[in-house]
Amino acid sequence: MDDFYTYGLLFIGSFFAAAISGAAGFGGALLLLPLLTKTIGTEMAVPILTIAQLIGNLSRVYFGFNKINWKPVYLFILGAVPMSILGAFSFVTIPKEIISKGIGAALILFVVLKFFNILKFNPSGKTMLIGGAVTGLISGLVGSAGPIGAALFLSLNLPPVSYIASEAVTAVAMHVSKTVVYQRYLGIGIYALGIGLFMGVAMITGTWVGKKVIEKMPKDKFVKFVSILLLLIGLQMLIG
Repeated sequence: MDDFYTYGLLFIGSFFAAAISGAAGFGGALLLLPLLTKTIGTEMAVPILTIAQLIGNLSRVYFGFNKINWKPVYLFILGAVPMSILGAFSFVTIPKEIISKGIGAALILFVVLKFFNILKFNPSGKTMLIGGAVTGLISGLVGSAGPIGAALFLSLNLPPVSYIASEAVTAVAMHVSKTVVYQRYLGIGIYALGIGLFMGVAMITGTWVGKKVIEKMPKDKFVKFVSILLLLIGLQMLIG
């Protein structure tokens, strides 16, 4: 009964996390990590989350593949992949609370500056490369840095489906890199792999629901929606 309850929670949580990620491009990992920590335990929470997120992001890529903007994606990945590997090697020893609070403060600042039109951010190739490196490093260290990558891709002013799918490609690249490192040094094992795959099934369905939502949402409302979610996630990371 306990196992049934645990798997039920993980399935429902994965569905809603993927629906949010499918509509906003981020947020799923930050919702799932506390749930995994309480149900599975701290040690395996990040590796399992990485597997589930890999499947969820692959579905986002699939559902929006023909809308992907490849140039910024390539540049972002070029910086993100090596740094996500470095972060994954180090994630056990770094004080994650300090990093998370720093990310939260940065996200709040970003949204406020954008809202008051103080920050006029037009990402160049160099910015996407450096932004990818920063995102990859933090993703490896604390399990997810989706809001940072989302903020960068949001500034490209892409149509909603293009934004979601393009950002998802970069997430897939980072999750694959981290999974290899976690398997090598943590020994993910069949049990953890099975849980990650189980959650991934729920995330595919949730991603599809999220895509249907944004297809009907005007671009200006979509940007406001993502900005509000960034602000809420930033507050949660800062004070949580």
